[in-house]
Amino acid sequence: MKHRVMNRTKATVVLVLVATLRVVAQSGVAPEPALTPDGQPHISGIFTFRTLTPLQRPLALEGQDTLSLEEAATFEATERTRLNRDLFDPVSGAPSAGYQSRAEGGVLSYNEFWYERGVELTKDKRTSLVVDPPDGRIPFREAYQAGSRIRRLNNRNGFADSYTDRTLADRCIMGFNAGPPMVSSAYNNNVHILQVPGYVVIYAEMIHDTRIIPLSGGNHLPTSVRLWHGDARGRWDGNSLVVETTNLRRTEANAAAVGGDQILLRAANGRTDDTITVTERFTRIGANTLDYEFTIEDPTQWTTSFSGEFPFTAFPAGELENLFEYACHEGNYSMTNILGGEREKEKALD
Repeated sequence: MKHRVMNRTKATVVLVLVATLRVVAQSGVAPEPALTPDGQPHISGIFTFRTLTPLQRPLALEGQDTLSLEEAATFEATERTRLNRDLFDPVSGAPSAGYQSRAEGGVLSYNEFWYERGVELTKDKRTSLVVDPPDGRIPFREAYQAGSRIRRLNNRNGFADSYTDRTLADRCIMGFNAGPPMVSSAYNNNVHILQVPGYVVIYAEMIHDTRIIPLSGGNHLPTSVRLWHGDARGRWDGNSLVVETTNLRRTEANAAAVGGDQILLRAANGRTDDTITVTERFTRIGANTLDYEFTIEDPTQWTTSFSGEFPFTAFPAGELENLFEYACHEGNYSMTNILGGEREKEKALD
């Protein structure tokens, strides 16, 4: 269900600000960004961050920061085919896209109509969202990678002694692209950013996760207090909103939330100690665009910190008044089926 109720005053303010940004952008001058009524740089709006640009640079593209238009067109077409669920083969599956065959337990959960992943690379045709290290690769420690491979295998094989063995996405507790940090995934790559005096609210469409970020500074919560989205503190650095998040709470099961590189990134928060810090920057760079940057630090899992960057693109005014309601699997019947299926497998092995 799509909610269409919007406060008329808020809508008017947003439309005026957007119109101002458009007029200034057309002038060819790089101006100061429009401000909210309480004087904050205006970063509000409904944005999409979907893209085909992978989180890490594929090994086949080693040394290539960007692609030519012809190379990009070939890569994009190949990726769209590789990921296409309508091309799922019940016998062979689609291993390169992470889809198991029916014999391995693979199912066609959705057809391609329901997916809302990106269809092209970023405008500059970058080969990775990771921009530092320069090779576009996440600097994992080998011990971390070994543990992640085991968790992925358990998840792929349906391991479920208990519901706690399943991912937070399976359990509809956390979305796998809601952040921090936010990274493009299969669908629901949309976010609504709201600004009110003293706070910025980041409302992700995926599992309607909401982060309420105070701008008043102050110390983070005690390390014993763990939150699913962590403890965020925001501040303005010129025209950029900087958000630092600590105290992240995750489970080891969440390390296998989604396929490919994003498994490894989400596993960044699969810890109970206080070693992880995520820093995000939101900067208005055009009438319809925010520049989004993130840096993740944890010396126990990576040999150095790593950073990513990509654009958030605004929906035109009037096109999307609010995000869709995300219902996950209603009643969580899928969890019952997962656990029940594992018990049947156990009986067959007795």
